Amino acid sequence: MDHLTGRVALVTGGARRLGAAIVRELHARGMRVVVHYRRSRSEADALLAELERERAGDAALVEADLSTPEAPAELVRAATERFGRLDLLVNNASVFYPTPIGDLTRERWRETLAANLEAPVFLIQAAASALAASRGAVVNMTDAGLVRAPDRYAAYVAAKSGLAALTAAFARELAPGVRVNAVAPGAILWPEPEPGEAEQRSLLERIPLGRLGTPGEVARAVAFLAAEPYLTGVTLPVDGGRALG
Repeated sequence: MDHLTGRVALVTGGARRLGAAIVRELHARGMRVVVHYRRSRSEADALLAELERERAGDAALVEADLSTPEAPAELVRAATERFGRLDLLVNNASVFYPTPIGDLTRERWRETLAANLEAPVFLIQAAASALAASRGAVVNMTDAGLVRAPDRYAAYVAAKSGLAALTAAFARELAPGVRVNAVAPGAILWPEPEPGEAEQRSLLERIPLGRLGTPGEVARAVAFLAAEPYLTGVTLPVDGGRALG
């Protein structure tokens, strides 16, 4: 199935929301999956139990704070020691909250860039050798909203824009042994806490397809980029046409 059966994926932030959907999709396509989480232990345990019922022995959990220098190597080591190889790294873990001018602090700036940019960069570096050995791939999660950057989210926009640019840079640098692509989700799940009804309606009116996307639609895009061997440096928007304006 899509040349993914028996291969190994590491998904950061994989215990809930979009990450869990990606994990389920890759596992359903025959991959063995390593699910990273930080605080979502109960969700991670529940997801592991679900995957074990589907197919025993092909999923594992690893807890780590991606802002620590040792975390990238620890995650790659956990995957290769458990399953003997690494074929796919999905940089999904993220933080998202407003950082308006006047309230932006160095701590918030560093935290946002650490989660959304620094962690993916050093995970790619840590995983590069293992991925090259298996002719593997990286899929970064960027954001389709960068085309029209949201107000009051300067730190998040800077980090995700950097990750989008580095997707192309790493695609060149790591070729031909490792492919590097990105999925750019649009409005898929309402943020937590959810915006009010008027704000939701206003957003939906700006999406040509007239609805939110689903986590499954994003997950299938990730699987597509993981499986297609002649794609690198590609960013695939999954946004219902919102970038069209």
